Amino acid sequence: MSHWLTRYLLTLPPPAARPHPAGLDQAAVLVPLVKRQDGWYLLLTRRAATLRHHGGQVSFPGGRRDSTDASLIATALRETQEELGIAPALISVQGKLPALPTVSRFWVQPVLACVSHAYHATPNPDEVARVFEVPLSFLLNPAHYRQKVVIRRGQRHPIWFIPWQDELIWGATAAMIQQLACLLDAERWHSIKIEQV
Repeated sequence: MSHWLTRYLLTLPPPAARPHPAGLDQAAVLVPLVKRQDGWYLLLTRRAATLRHHGGQVSFPGGRRDSTDASLIATALRETQEELGIAPALISVQGKLPALPTVSRFWVQPVLACVSHAYHATPNPDEVARVFEVPLSFLLNPAHYRQKVVIRRGQRHPIWFIPWQDELIWGATAAMIQQLACLLDAERWHSIKIEQV
């Protein structure tokens, strides 16, 4: 197991729970790590362009919590199976990253997990246009991040962007990846300057 993941799992304290704000629907996404021969990769999807929320954007598998879900972890696992056809038996949940709100009025819980390298994705075409993997080593490097600050309702909101090949990872998904990068490689992220766009 990579030293980054080991550091996260064994030495870092769990993230402090933030209360679920009123008026936001609960949701969860799976943050899936896959071990390949040359290192760890993060599994991502590009959403179908026809979706109502964030169509065509890069995201993690996930969605709104159903009343039948026992927990937000159960939500992330169910949504991953519905969207990608990856059974929970191939997924080992490792922990949770701090939840965050989205502009689409969701309170999203990222669930960190390892996915078997033998997985075979069968994307639901109504929800997923593409499945791809990005090297974790690339995502840990602050040089690959851009940031834009927007003013909304008088408050400053930083928006993260991560260009990768023909994809642009941004918004809540990029913010979750940036959180993970900070946890896994805090020394590298300390006192860095991110390029503004």
